[in-house]
Amino acid sequence: MVQETVKQFGRLDIAVSNAGLEIKKPFLDVTDDEWNKVMSVNLYGSFLVSQIAARQMVKQGQRGKLIFVSSVHEDVPFAGYASCCASKGALRMMMRNLALELAEHKINANNIAPGAIATPINQAVLNDPEAMKNALSEIPLGRFGKPEEVASVAVFLASDEADYVTGSTYYIDGGMTQQVTKY
Repeated sequence: MVQETVKQFGRLDIAVSNAGLEIKKPFLDVTDDEWNKVMSVNLYGSFLVSQIAARQMVKQGQRGKLIFVSSVHEDVPFAGYASCCASKGALRMMMRNLALELAEHKINANNIAPGAIATPINQAVLNDPEAMKNALSEIPLGRFGKPEEVASVAVFLASDEADYVTGSTYYIDGGMTQQVTKY
């Protein structure tokens, strides 16, 4: 991906790690394969993308932007999703380390932590009136977010206006992280 981008455009300025996977299962029943699959997609995939992208950015000798898409569940526990929460918490810490390590190369690293967003990963909740009612009770703004609302934060973080922003997490969650959860 990075090689193709450099081939087409001559350089790489921005990399967004947006892959995510969750498996709903009680902690006591999670298998090694399930745990490793979630960690592989959510954490290791972001590690690989950011490392390869950062190497290219350093090679270019100019600034760059690394943007990670995590989840409110990097901070907010969610029963039945231990592997996802652990992977997103680890992703946040990796981003914070990269912000320190890559600053000398003028590479910014930031994180977006969406809450309930109307995307396919939440389709079962969106299709179930009772689950939807329960989910909305956790969101002070009373609605699911739109993918465009998350994308607009990514666009900001990729822009020159965010050149002095690094090591930060931006919550796009309708206020979800501001209240005590009922999990």
